[in-house]
Amino acid sequence: MMPQRKHVVIIGGGITGLTAAFYLHKEAKEKNLPITYTLIEASDRLGGKIKTIHRDGFVIERGPDSYLGRKQSLTKLIEEAGLLGQLVSNETGQAYVMSGGKLHPIPEGAVMGVPTKVGPFIKTKLFSKAGKARAAMDLVLPRRDGADQDISVGHFFRRRLGDQVVENLIEPLLSGIYAGDIDRLSLQSTFPQFQDVERKSRSLILGMKQKIPKPERPGTYGKKKQGQFLTLSSGLESLVERLEELLEEKSIWKNKKVSGIHREDTGRYRVELEDGTNTHGDSVILASPYSVAKQLLPETVRVEEFHSTPSTSVATIAMAFPASALKNDINGTGFVISRQEPTTITACTWTHRKWPHTTPGGKVLIRCYVGRANNQDIVFESDETILKAVMNDLNKIMDITSEPEFYYVSRWIQSMPQYEVNHKQRWQKLQDNLSAYYPGVYAAGASYEGVGLPDCAASAQKAVNHIIESMR
Repeated sequence: MMPQRKHVVIIGGGITGLTAAFYLHKEAKEKNLPITYTLIEASDRLGGKIKTIHRDGFVIERGPDSYLGRKQSLTKLIEEAGLLGQLVSNETGQAYVMSGGKLHPIPEGAVMGVPTKVGPFIKTKLFSKAGKARAAMDLVLPRRDGADQDISVGHFFRRRLGDQVVENLIEPLLSGIYAGDIDRLSLQSTFPQFQDVERKSRSLILGMKQKIPKPERPGTYGKKKQGQFLTLSSGLESLVERLEELLEEKSIWKNKKVSGIHREDTGRYRVELEDGTNTHGDSVILASPYSVAKQLLPETVRVEEFHSTPSTSVATIAMAFPASALKNDINGTGFVISRQEPTTITACTWTHRKWPHTTPGGKVLIRCYVGRANNQDIVFESDETILKAVMNDLNKIMDITSEPEFYYVSRWIQSMPQYEVNHKQRWQKLQDNLSAYYPGVYAAGASYEGVGLPDCAASAQKAVNHIIESMR
């Protein structure tokens, strides 16, 4: 007996909502399942933060520029969308940390800031002798009592490696991913692998050393080292465009804002729009940020203190120069900055080196990030003010002799959700509440189980799997 026809309403047309619509469409088509869907997006375009500009031979990302290749959910989506041939990995090269007004090479063997090689760690000038000695205490420190309890990322690393290694290396590397305060971010929800290493190996240094892949076997030396990040040569927005092409045009509603969700006596959901119209669904996927989703849910479903700290706001500025403008073009892929430094920028990517396909010959493309968790004022300044502040910072290091040929400032207001301590437990509570009071409604996306593009894709697919399973 065929299951009853099911209609799914997806709220939010970023990568999460798009992925959900794609897999619902695919499952219905390939398995002849009686599923239909409506994807509702408040703006006039799909893709959310993914935006690509093509200009004068440059490929410029205004949002995310790549994703972590080992998280395979996005690669799978790209393959199923027919774009696998456009996948490229980053060029590997020296990355730096700016501390004390100077660029210091990130020590060889540092894994997310955790040292695994003695020689480079001893030689680096990033830390004093006392700082290095304190980090070495990790080798003898016992496991933390209550190792299964959630604590902040900062607390965890400070206990194991000391303040100096955290401030000068770990914090600049890790905070960029979440644009947050590591002394408030949840270890379990952001970097659980380190908690696992301490549990299994006791020492973080020894445990991470064991995880490093063994050198290639003889005969493979000289083989180009593969970068760990992936992107599309045509820009990530080409994935958005391709997914939209594969969906049914009548199932995509743009410029429509949802104002409420109500469960009816029939068990179906009435989705109200701001323009006064309604649509109905048997299931709903909330693919918008929690700050938006919670306004659509009744008090009984919301979770106290979940995302009580507002998402942080960040901005990026991409600048194109002639190669001759850089009098000190440092060989490397970019740098992060210790939060002790009096700079506006928090990180800088030498995009022309990290992603050569983005930049025509004889040109340079630099992308800088501004906005810290504890000081986001610069994000709201004018484009000209941001450019001036960023150029002032860059010229302390690179000696750039001219203004950029062109530049783009991109602001992402309250775009980086903060996974604070006990985030995982509150997320579970939200899922339990939805199951109890709003069965058939699923939350998915960057607010819950990871902010990266693969995390969003995996989250969407998980919601789709729940819906298909419920049909059985």
